[in-house]
Amino acid sequence: MTNRSRLSYKLAFAARHPGQIVPYVRRVCVDAWLRAGRRDHVSYYRSVMKYKAAHNLDVAVGSRSHDQWVEFGQMQFDYLARHGLEPGDQVLEIGCGNLRAGRLLIRYLDPGHYYGVDISPEILVSAQQVISDDGLQDKLSNLTLVTDLTLEFLPPSYFDVVHANSVFTHCPIDIVEQSIASVGRVMAPGAFFDFTFYRADGDEYQVHHEDFYYRTETLTALAAKYGFTAELQDDWHDPWDNQPKLRLTRRTALSSLDPILVIQTPASTSFCVKHPDNLCN
Repeated sequence: MTNRSRLSYKLAFAARHPGQIVPYVRRVCVDAWLRAGRRDHVSYYRSVMKYKAAHNLDVAVGSRSHDQWVEFGQMQFDYLARHGLEPGDQVLEIGCGNLRAGRLLIRYLDPGHYYGVDISPEILVSAQQVISDDGLQDKLSNLTLVTDLTLEFLPPSYFDVVHANSVFTHCPIDIVEQSIASVGRVMAPGAFFDFTFYRADGDEYQVHHEDFYYRTETLTALAAKYGFTAELQDDWHDPWDNQPKLRLTRRTALSSLDPILVIQTPASTSFCVKHPDNLCN
């Protein structure tokens, strides 16, 4: 994949698409304005979402049009359904946006079984309108504003499916690690965590502090650090942004190199498996 941060790419792109030069300069100026006075990435990206939502909600959540918003949401839902999603599953969507996929998940799942989190209050207000427009009020979905991805307010060992589409694509590596380090606590036994990302074939890089490109090996190593096995999902295809999907599951076989502890309880032969930062009681 071509490195979008390189000057050679930008010059070649401008030569092929001269009509995009003015929008590009405008984006650079807006980016600098939005970053001014904001010391952390979440605050900055929340301001990006607010700015984009004021102009076009579909664009703000990563769709090029409303038709694509509908189509891409259906694609995400169909993928989870093919992989065994059941109405009784508890589903957590990180970066739920205005329910591009969430509205379909809410309709399919049992009442109270969908939990969506996002950093943008404007987008969550839009999500509430989607629930109203689609007549999903009796599904008792949960939508929560967050300031990080530690998920500390959620119950342990609760969610069967955790889903994050086009989230890590907009996160620096420290936030990606924060999420991977935290998500295992809320995953039920046998759960999986699916997320998409922008793949870098060579050096990792970012564009406008909005789009972040990572090598697959970087993300699988992070997953291993926190006791996960990571697998690329070969049956997932994103025809628009070419974002691959990784699935994280808890390891079933442990080695002496794993950064987790296995503690045998004195009263039984059962085992308690936790990361050292979150030891069993």
